[in-house]
Amino acid sequence: MSTDRTLIRGARPLGGDAADVLLRGGVIAEVRAGLDAEGATVVDADGLVLLPGLVDLHTHLREPGREDAETVETGTRAAALGGFTAVHAMANTDPVADTAGVVEQVWRLGQSAGHCDVRPVGAVTIGLAGQQLAELGAMADSAAAVRVFSDDGRCVSDAVLMRRALEYVKAFDGVVAQHAQEPRLTEGAQMNEGELSGRLGLRGWPAVAEEAIIARDCLLTAHVGSRLHVCHVSTAGSVEIIRWAKSKGWNVTAEVTPHHLLLTDDLAATYDPLYKVNPPLRTHADVEAVRAGLADGTIDVVATDHAPHPHEDKDCEWAAAAFGMLGLETALSVVQHTMVDAGLLTWADVADRMSRTPARIGRVSEHGRPIAAGEPANLVLYDPSASRVVEPGESASLSRNNPYTGLELPGRVVHTFLRGTPTVHEGKPA
Repeated sequence: MSTDRTLIRGARPLGGDAADVLLRGGVIAEVRAGLDAEGATVVDADGLVLLPGLVDLHTHLREPGREDAETVETGTRAAALGGFTAVHAMANTDPVADTAGVVEQVWRLGQSAGHCDVRPVGAVTIGLAGQQLAELGAMADSAAAVRVFSDDGRCVSDAVLMRRALEYVKAFDGVVAQHAQEPRLTEGAQMNEGELSGRLGLRGWPAVAEEAIIARDCLLTAHVGSRLHVCHVSTAGSVEIIRWAKSKGWNVTAEVTPHHLLLTDDLAATYDPLYKVNPPLRTHADVEAVRAGLADGTIDVVATDHAPHPHEDKDCEWAAAAFGMLGLETALSVVQHTMVDAGLLTWADVADRMSRTPARIGRVSEHGRPIAAGEPANLVLYDPSASRVVEPGESASLSRNNPYTGLELPGRVVHTFLRGTPTVHEGKPA
């Protein structure tokens, strides 16, 4: 496809009335019905929903160090196939992304791959060890311009250290993204704590282990006057705490993953490690609560927590298996199934939760923009009337730990554009 001048014909911006959209020079040149297609590459988008390119605040690309699970190349290709034009790459690599040198390496790998923009997330503490703050300022001043900091996979459990991190990032408008897990309450935990965990003989992971950290950090954020982002909210109690913090006017945002919107802890009864994840799958009541929280804006965004693992880390007994699930290529379909088709969100709401707001939180100014003349042409065309059975072998990811294997999900990403250049065409990498 030529990328000099592209006419998207008959798309439905944000699910509304059909319009033509002309892309030229990496930006949206015009939006209206009946545009002239002369000299342009025409994309027939009749019946397709046009959204701003999706932005993921929580992606594990594994490079450097675990290229057997994922690379920046394969992970961003999967992201593009899911409709994403920007992802935030988490810091738990090897070496850890706790210096300006490592975050710049990840950023440059993303530029080289070219499938979507990669914004590295910097570690809060050196080596994710929770003992000493990492080079937050140096990472912020680097070419990668880091604005999100997280020890994801581990909680910053020391309250003094968390306070210092919140104070430090204020200087450059950063945000601390907390993995809320009280470590003493979750030692050896394998799944959600409840009647089922007792029956299965698996050590339980109590909801209060998440909720206690969120409550503490909301209070610290208010005290410091900084920005807090809560990763992968999974319990009804967490939703209520975040709702209370927001009612106070505190600068707290939160995310929910697609798998916590759809899957429940009942799946642990299979002992299939595909369903082992951190935080664990919760109850039906928790699923209903996080859906309601996403619908009313208490939970700000959907973030995938795409966590690839090589087969040997998942093809084993439950207790020995790694935590984590794939999520980039199926996120929009799961959100359609759980939220849009259920009448809880409109497509305009989806654009807010999966593009505009994550771009704002992560300070990614070129993404999450309106579909209007003069704006960067970071876009996704999506067919909500399609359906597919999830087949792991069709994934662009190097890993196959997909919890939706064999499920029929609605929708299909048809085209993705990064600054007007197609990264996905007719559902395949361009």
